[in-house]
Amino acid sequence: MMSAAAFGLMSGGAWAADPLTLQLKWVTQAQFAGYYVAKDKGFYDEENLDVTIKPGGPDIAPTQVLAGGGADVTVEWMPAALAAREKGLPIVNIAQPFKSSGMMLTCLKESGITDPKTDFKGKTLGVWFFGNEYPFLSWMNHLGLKTDGGPEGVTVLKQGFNVDPLLQKQAACISTMTYNEYGQVLDAGLKPEDLVTFKYEDQGVATLEDGLYTLEEKLKDPAMEDKLVRFVRASMKGWKYAEEHPEEAAAIVLENDETGAQTEAHQVRMMQEVAKLTAGSNGALDPADAERTVQTLLSGGSDPVISKAPEGAWTSAITDKAVK
Repeated sequence: MMSAAAFGLMSGGAWAADPLTLQLKWVTQAQFAGYYVAKDKGFYDEENLDVTIKPGGPDIAPTQVLAGGGADVTVEWMPAALAAREKGLPIVNIAQPFKSSGMMLTCLKESGITDPKTDFKGKTLGVWFFGNEYPFLSWMNHLGLKTDGGPEGVTVLKQGFNVDPLLQKQAACISTMTYNEYGQVLDAGLKPEDLVTFKYEDQGVATLEDGLYTLEEKLKDPAMEDKLVRFVRASMKGWKYAEEHPEEAAAIVLENDETGAQTEAHQVRMMQEVAKLTAGSNGALDPADAERTVQTLLSGGSDPVISKAPEGAWTSAITDKAVK
């Protein structure tokens, strides 16, 4: 039997595909390969969806785009989403393609840091802001380290979106993602043996990254809910294809990079690393992972990221239908 989408295409598009806009957390790169693959391979077409993918960047806050009606769905890290929710934005996690965290601190071995519990004190650490600082601040609170630059704590260097502070020795450690900046450090000439890395995942302070979020009101609309189910189903098909075909997925990402800033070698390596983070996820959020994120953020000492456990911050309503 012919699908409605196929019939619509054959009859001159009499049934227009349902539009949906996705706002990415960052620029076009393999971190978001699953969505570009789903679009390129026709997985969204098969679900009768016309998906617009909007790249992010240093001056784009995904939660604000969502709040302003500029997107139906956004890719965001749970700490930033929960912080926005506590401030009044009714944002909800509807799917979690990334099972593991890719965040880590990469340190120069010559700085003498071997153990975060004892060796961070008095050091300068590079940290991204715009919502990305929340996991770091939680980790420092776990370690009992103040971030005010005093001798008993750490000095926080507001890190730009490059690895220069490490190369120029302005910081003992910088924030890196396993799939991106760590590779940039190696590309700049440092060798793995020159470095020490501390993954948030290994330190027990990992929080969920790159989930799919929408606003509560959209979930109350049955037509929109149906659209989101189809979107998540097609997106996860895209992610699994990308995991299995990293070179092809990287090539698709490059085709969509209008800036021309990305290179094939970097995108293939990024896709191979991102595949380790999406591995084992069918898109459904594991409530235990979400609870761990909440507990990590709540344990922020005198300055927690969130002040109380959230209510209704995630739902399985979409994935229950999309991935069964």
